[in-house]
Amino acid sequence: MNELSTLVTTQFVARLDHCSENAPSHRDIERLIRHRIETLRGALGHAACHHFAAPGKMLRAKMALRGAALLNIDDFSAIRWASAIEVLHNASLIHDDLCDGDKHRRGQQSIWAKFGRNTALALGDWLVALSFEFAAEAAKHTNSPNLVSRLAGHMARTTAGVADEFEWCISKGWARYLEIAGDKTAPFLTAPTQGVVIMAGNEQCESRLVEYFSDLGKAYQIANDIAEFNGNDEAKIVAGDLAQRRPNAVVLAFADGLDHHSYNQFKGWFQRGDNEQLGKWSARILGSNAMRVAASKMMDILKCAEEKGAMLSPPVAEIVNPVHELVQRVCISSTEGL
Repeated sequence: MNELSTLVTTQFVARLDHCSENAPSHRDIERLIRHRIETLRGALGHAACHHFAAPGKMLRAKMALRGAALLNIDDFSAIRWASAIEVLHNASLIHDDLCDGDKHRRGQQSIWAKFGRNTALALGDWLVALSFEFAAEAAKHTNSPNLVSRLAGHMARTTAGVADEFEWCISKGWARYLEIAGDKTAPFLTAPTQGVVIMAGNEQCESRLVEYFSDLGKAYQIANDIAEFNGNDEAKIVAGDLAQRRPNAVVLAFADGLDHHSYNQFKGWFQRGDNEQLGKWSARILGSNAMRVAASKMMDILKCAEEKGAMLSPPVAEIVNPVHELVQRVCISSTEGL
C-alpha cells in the first residue's frame, strides 16, 4: 500500500497542525522520541538515529495532536499519545521495508538495507515497546486504562492483516479482501482520534468512530489498488500486486468477470506464482472493465463512511474532517479517466 503521507499537501498539513500557538506540535514529539532514542547504544542506537533523521510528515501524530487540542487534552498526555502512534507507525514501516525488500525510505536507505535484516527486525520490535511505553504514560496521566488495550488491539489487527496477505488467493472473494484491506489500513487511521476520545472520557462514540474509519480505510485501499495497477502510485513495477500475488481490488474485479474456463486459467496461473505470463494477464486486466468495477465498489464504501461520519458528534467530526477530505480526494482522483 502506498503511504498515505505521500499524498499530503502543504495545505492539508496546515489544517492538521495544532489549533493554537500554545498547543504542542510535531516538534515536541520529535524531541521526545530523540530523548528516548538517546538511551540506545550500539548498532540499534545508530539505526534509530538514521531512521528518525527523516521523520516524514507525521500525519498520524498530527491527527492526534489536533484531536487533543479540540478536546482539551493536557499537553503531557497529548504528546505521549501522539508519540505512541508515530513510533508504532514507524515500527511498521521498518518491518514493511524488510518484508517488501524496499531499499529506500524517505529519501535515504531503509534500515535493513543500511544496517542489515537482524537490526531492522530488532529496531522495529524496540519501537513497538517504546510505543506502548508512551501509551502507558498517557493512560496513567489521564486515568484511561483502556488506552493501552486499544493500541494493542490496533497493533494485533494490523499485523494479522499483513500476515493474511501472504496467504491471499483470488478465490477468497470480496468479503475476505475487504476484511484484509480494513485490517491493513484502518487501525493506524483510527488510533490517533480514538485515543484522544478515550482520554476525553467520550468512549460512547468509539464504536461509531471505529466503523467509520474501517470504511474509510477500505475505500482508500481500493483507490490505492487502482493507482497501483495503473502505474500511478510511484511503485517500481506496474501491477506489482499482481506480480507478488497480493490482494488487489482490480485483480479481484477482473477475476469475478471471467467466464468459468478463463477463471480457471487465471486462477491456476495466479496460484502457481510464476510471472511468465504476467504481461499477458496485466494487459487483459487493463483492457477489461475491472478498474471501473473496483471504483464503483470504492465509491459505495466511501458513501457508507460518509453516512457514519455524519453520525459522529460535532467535535469528533471536526477532528476527522481533514483526513476524510484527503481520502475522498484520493478516491475521486483514482476514478479519473476510467
